[in-house]
Amino acid sequence: MRRRDFIKGIVGSTTALPLVARAQQPSPPMIGFLRSASNAGAAHLVTGFRNGLKEAGFVEGQNVAVEYRSANDELDRLPSLAADLISRQVAVIVGNTNAALAAKAATTTVPIVFVSGSDPVRDGFVTSLNRPGGNVTGVTFLAGQLGAKRLELLRELVPKAKTIAMLANPNSPETVAERQDVQAAARAISQQLIILDVNGDQEIETAFATFAKRGTGALFCGAGAFFNSRRDRVVALAARYALPTIYVLREFVSAGGLMSYGTSITEAYRQAGIYVGRILKGERPTDLPVVQSTKFELLINLKTAKALGLAIPAKLLALADEVIE
Repeated sequence: MRRRDFIKGIVGSTTALPLVARAQQPSPPMIGFLRSASNAGAAHLVTGFRNGLKEAGFVEGQNVAVEYRSANDELDRLPSLAADLISRQVAVIVGNTNAALAAKAATTTVPIVFVSGSDPVRDGFVTSLNRPGGNVTGVTFLAGQLGAKRLELLRELVPKAKTIAMLANPNSPETVAERQDVQAAARAISQQLIILDVNGDQEIETAFATFAKRGTGALFCGAGAFFNSRRDRVVALAARYALPTIYVLREFVSAGGLMSYGTSITEAYRQAGIYVGRILKGERPTDLPVVQSTKFELLINLKTAKALGLAIPAKLLALADEVIE
């Protein structure tokens, strides 16, 4: 071999080494982000989740990938969406209540992190909060367990309301405990209560028209991703029919709703991001206790109250954690 050809061979092989090394680098782990409701109105939840991932040392697009899926409230699509994520060999699936239930039914090996406003033991996610006992753990922000307290606050605001309505989505597991809680609280104080179940946008419109016909004096908007993804519509209808309304999440008040009482769902997704990061680092769901939200906030929108002609009682203003002028 001539000296010139020998040198060219050495140079060619050394320049090829980085390309081979890059080709052999493992792809980043993939996370499945699955929701029963639309992801269109969930940008703040995605941001919270990404912030939690970042705290755990993972940045989407750098050292982790995320596949987003939504059933757009067609719950029968969730099993196939979960199966698709599993077929893509995701390392973890994170989902809201219905989505995580579908994922749990589909796999006993892929780790699952739920973000739920319901009771994870009653819903069958875990055997206990401290010892989940399987491939599932997560965060509960207790949306469905505060019904009686929300009814109490609503009556403080509108004490003369003879009839209070409740807007509920029967497909939300959060609704089960919340409905029972609200019904029991209403019976205890002899409060007349109307509950209407809705499953679609047109049914929401019809429900508000029914409330108006029946002389409803105030409205209790139920928990669940269904209403959260339609918060602008619900808030607009409450304004159109001049119905003082209490909501579960602060996002409704930010959208113009009158009042909310509950915990932060954005913070719940941040906590879920942290747990996903810990699982990616090797921890097991069974060793990660369910995180329970502990900070409850009362928000009041004074601008909306003024538009409704309501004077907020001093007691409620004193209790409020945040007042929007």
